[in-house]
Amino acid sequence: MFAFCIESSHARGLGHLYRSLTLAAALQRQGGVVRYLMNDHTASVELVRQRGYEVDAVDLSASDGWESRWLAAHDDVRVWIDDRLNTTRQHAQVVKTAGVSLATFDDRGDGAALADLHVAALAFQDTHLLQGKTILRGVDYLLLDPQLAQWRRPRDVCARWLITMGGADTWGVTPLAMQALLERGVGATVVLGPAFLHGDAVDAVLACAPKGRFTVYREGVPSLYEEMFRHDVAITAGGMTPFQANAIGMPCVVVATEVFEVPVAQELERMGGSLFSGFRTDIDWSILDHPQPWGEMSRAGIQAMDLQGCGRVCNALRTLAGGRA
Repeated sequence: MFAFCIESSHARGLGHLYRSLTLAAALQRQGGVVRYLMNDHTASVELVRQRGYEVDAVDLSASDGWESRWLAAHDDVRVWIDDRLNTTRQHAQVVKTAGVSLATFDDRGDGAALADLHVAALAFQDTHLLQGKTILRGVDYLLLDPQLAQWRRPRDVCARWLITMGGADTWGVTPLAMQALLERGVGATVVLGPAFLHGDAVDAVLACAPKGRFTVYREGVPSLYEEMFRHDVAITAGGMTPFQANAIGMPCVVVATEVFEVPVAQELERMGGSLFSGFRTDIDWSILDHPQPWGEMSRAGIQAMDLQGCGRVCNALRTLAGGRA
């Protein structure tokens, strides 16, 4: 069994959860059994259950050895997978003492030093500080769904805008993006995630907009990939979404909503498929005022993403599990 330990909430965002679900599906297709442990965030827990996985709500902040008790009750676990950014050494020691292999993702905590596998696909700064027995670094290990290949479409124009700031949009950048487009006479499709809490600010922009200027999906959409396929350019945060969009040929304007997203957004711009519009407190919307090489960006994004990263990580985890789980 693979135990996924995830932190997901309005404050943390849902990006860690969404990418873990991509990996969980890949492991399951290869015969792996998956179970989730996560903080008790209703929307996140329900999302996991909708995907068909067993999930246990736990207090991730507790330091009373809850991990060892859980593992004692689930002695078929072969690999424990953390996706929580900053794990502690105490936590890692409990898992390792139980005889379970430990994997972690983009982990800057001191627990990463004890990890058997550290997948750092989004680490573009101070990479010499990364810790772990085996470190897989760079976009070759991005957990992108291979099914994105069927949605690839090179763009040459910017006719249809999409605003999608993730499952939570903790800092409420969505209405700011809507206002920026509105001031330029441009509309968009707006996708709000299950942990979005800034509905009043969105409604305030809608009240000032001509009818039909924005289409707002308040409970997500059946397929974000399909929405991306139908649109030409997206405004996103600096998580997994712009990588997904670039992979199908959709250029992005990226706003870094957290400090650690700044180097991610800069790397996306360097790869050629996105433009970095700044940190959330100092967004440069003037990018929207100038012609951009959308066609070149579309093709650069496709070229940069080979969609094999999930398979590479899946193989590494199965090797860690000794071919079982």
